[in-house]
Amino acid sequence: MKKLMFGFRLFCRVGFLVFAAVFLAAAGCNVSEQAAEEESSPRSITLMTWNINNLFDGKDNGFEYDEFRESAGWSTEKYQGRVNAVCAAIETISPLPDLLIFQEIESLAILQDIALSISGGYSYSHFAGNPGAALGVGILSRLPLAEAKSHSITIGGDTTPRPVLEARIEAEERAFVIFACHWKSKLGGDDLTENVRRASARAILRRIRELWVDEPELGVIVAGDLNENYDEFYRQNTGVITALLPDDPYCAQLTGCIGVNGEENSSSQKDFIVLSKNAPPAPVHFPKDSIALFSPWMRDLENGSYFYKHDWETIDHFLISRQFFDNALWEYEGTRIANDQPFTNASGVPVSYNVRTGNGLSDHLPLLLTLKFLE
Repeated sequence: MKKLMFGFRLFCRVGFLVFAAVFLAAAGCNVSEQAAEEESSPRSITLMTWNINNLFDGKDNGFEYDEFRESAGWSTEKYQGRVNAVCAAIETISPLPDLLIFQEIESLAILQDIALSISGGYSYSHFAGNPGAALGVGILSRLPLAEAKSHSITIGGDTTPRPVLEARIEAEERAFVIFACHWKSKLGGDDLTENVRRASARAILRRIRELWVDEPELGVIVAGDLNENYDEFYRQNTGVITALLPDDPYCAQLTGCIGVNGEENSSSQKDFIVLSKNAPPAPVHFPKDSIALFSPWMRDLENGSYFYKHDWETIDHFLISRQFFDNALWEYEGTRIANDQPFTNASGVPVSYNVRTGNGLSDHLPLLLTLKFLE
C-alpha cells in the first residue's frame, strides 16, 4: 500500500478565531480491475458516520488514555480483536457502506488495518488529528478522495480536540464534499463549550461559502459527532445561541439576521448552521441567502444515536445541502440508524466497548445515509 503523509499549516484570524496547525495524512492503494469498474459507475452511495469510541492501537505513543496503555494491560492482540469485531459489525450492514466516516480513532494506521480486515475494497483513506491529541477523525472510502484539507480552530485559548476533515468525493458526473467532524464535547458545561462548537461551525460555513463561489452546484455534507442535538436550542431553553439552530423566527431575530423591522442581514450568520426539515433545504425565517442544511433528525429519524443518562440524544449527524434535492445526478434517498444487533443489546441501546472484557462496540450507533444517482 502506497502511503502519502503530509502536513500543512494554516493561520487565519477572524476576530478571535485562529486556525491552528494540524497534521493531515492520506493513503491509497491500487484496486482490482473489477473494483475499479464498480467505483467508476456506482448507482447509489451509502455513507456511514460512527463515533467508534476510543479506538487505540496496541502501541504506546504517550497520548493514550490511561486504560489503553500497555502498562494497564492494553495490547496489540486486544487491539486487533477490537478491529475484527468492528469490521464484523460493519459487514452486517446491507448494503455495505461506500464511505466510512469515523470519530475517535488514533491514527491513519488504524484506518489501514480496518481496510485490510474488511471486505469491499476500501482503497482510499484520510486521517486528521491535532498535534499531541489522543484521537482524531478519519474517512475510509471505496470511492476516490481528493483535495483533502484539515481545519483546526482555537478560540479563547481553547482548541477543538479534533479538526474538521474536508474531503472531495469523486463520483460519477458530480463530485461532492464531506466535512468529517467531531466537535467539542460538553464536558465543562454547555456555556463554556458552546463557543468552541460555534467556532467549528464558523470554519465550516466559511469553507462552504468559499467552495460555492466557484462551484455553486457543489453538494456538501457535514457528518459526524457534533456533540449537539438537532433541538439543542430548545433543550437549552432558548437562552443560548447554539451552533445548530432551527429555522425559527425567534432565532432569526436573536442572531441579528432579521432586524426588528424585518430587514435582512445574512452576514450575521457567522458561527451557527441553520437546520431545515424541508427538502430541499432553504431558509424560511432567515435571509434567503443564509446557509441552511437539511437535518434527517427533523423528518426521517426517531429516538437517537447516543443513549446518555437514560435518555436518547441526537448528537450524531448528517447535514445535507440543497444540491442533493434537485432531481439531478446524486439525490438524497434516505437516512437510517444502525439500531440492531450487534450495535445494540436486547434493550435496543448501544453496546459500549468494555476495555476489561473486550466485549461491546461503541456507546454511539452508526448513522447511514444513502444517495441515489439519477440519470
